[in-house]
Amino acid sequence: MDTVFLHKGDLPGDVNLGSCVAVDTETMGLKPRRDKLCLVQLSSGDGVAHLVQLDRSTYDAPNLKKLLNDQKVEKLFHFARFDVAVLEFYLNITCTPIYCTRTASKLARTYTDKHGLRDVCRELLGVEISKQFQSSDWGADTLSREQMAYAASDVFHLHALREKFDIMLAREGRTKLARQVFDFIPVRARLDLMGFATDLFDH
Repeated sequence: MDTVFLHKGDLPGDVNLGSCVAVDTETMGLKPRRDKLCLVQLSSGDGVAHLVQLDRSTYDAPNLKKLLNDQKVEKLFHFARFDVAVLEFYLNITCTPIYCTRTASKLARTYTDKHGLRDVCRELLGVEISKQFQSSDWGADTLSREQMAYAASDVFHLHALREKFDIMLAREGRTKLARQVFDFIPVRARLDLMGFATDLFDH
């Protein structure tokens, strides 16, 4: 795998990830209020990933929170709706500004219904990523090398995907629309946490 650093409890204060950082999370399941946040993955798109294994008894991670709260740093996600909700619930932060490659895919790749990270990496980057360890025990005290490689792979390619989607969105005249949707995602995530799972705009 590429270079991966595993940090216990918090991100080291001397790590500089630039003005756009790819972010992903690993949890014990898909229900934020029940399934605790275990791991946060970060990358500046340079083939280096920083994995922060959180202390689930305190979630005291001031350096990580400072980075994710920084309005000068754009946070790059794939399926931001889930990650933003989890980060708000456990770290008490609101991630803005954000860019979501899954949302960009749905706005730009209207010729398909396959918008998972594996699908878009395969089509747009010619890269095959494995989802073998997606459903594994992220609450374990010691993560396996395979788990760390899987977690890192989820942030290694987001910058390259963003470049592809920026071109496609501009070509289809949907750049402004995409930005408006990205700006709404933290609100959608908060609605999820409040139990409003259905679309408020449904009849």
